[in-house]
Amino acid sequence: MEWTEAVREAVSFMESHITEEITMHDVAAHVHISPFYFHKGFSILCGYSITEYIRNRRLALAGEELMGSDVTVTALAMKYGYDSPDSFTKAFTRFHGYSPSAARRDKTMLKAFAPLQLSISLKGGYAMDYRITDKEAFSVLAASRVFGYENARQEVPAFWQEHYVSGGGEHVCGMFGINIDPQMGNERFEYLIADIYNPSKEIPEGFVVRTIPALTWAVFPCKGALPQALQGVNEKIFSEWLPALHEYEFAAGYCVEMYDAPDKYPGGTGDENYYTEIWIPVKKKGIHN
Repeated sequence: MEWTEAVREAVSFMESHITEEITMHDVAAHVHISPFYFHKGFSILCGYSITEYIRNRRLALAGEELMGSDVTVTALAMKYGYDSPDSFTKAFTRFHGYSPSAARRDKTMLKAFAPLQLSISLKGGYAMDYRITDKEAFSVLAASRVFGYENARQEVPAFWQEHYVSGGGEHVCGMFGINIDPQMGNERFEYLIADIYNPSKEIPEGFVVRTIPALTWAVFPCKGALPQALQGVNEKIFSEWLPALHEYEFAAGYCVEMYDAPDKYPGGTGDENYYTEIWIPVKKKGIHN
């Protein structure tokens, strides 16, 4: 299934099973794409995670039912997958700004969250810079932490900040940011803030050594201030490059961001010429590892 079709099919699947117990893994399995990459691509293209989409759709539908019928809060809680009326009421209040009882009593305006209509179109004549390259296995010295996919967008940047505030930059400057999920189907993944490992030096306490296997990579250059430059290239990878990709497919549960040394640029990572790369492992379609 091509990427464009997969995203549309995933939305259709979620809408058809919106009141059932479905997870990110169920959605990714339905379209036969690794959760590792499907979650990342969906979040980049849509602006929220699969779990956020399902939750928001359920709460919007619950609001419509609440205002358009005499259904009980307990029945709504059960229908839309909440363990108790209390947990449903808290989620409903966070989303709509009113409790279910207050919304019904005062006939308040509730938030709408329409089904996603995702249009991915290729821009005629657009050439996206990338190269396919084989890289030997390499080892890195890293600060490591395991994250769940759901909150990674907020937690990974906080991890970087914590790394430098705590003095970790004395041991690992942060040449790489690496996502690792070898099975490409776990609920969580390992994230590394890493430099190339020098085996002649001792491993500092609290740090680890990881080996990235030999792979074929699609390498995307990024030029510009962070985080906007990387965000822009990531969006183009999933909205323009993947829909046009016919020869290759994702190969393994790794994703690497390579950062040039900030002190080479007058504005550091905020410099308009700051250079980074995104590496995605690929293989020719039909080839099994």
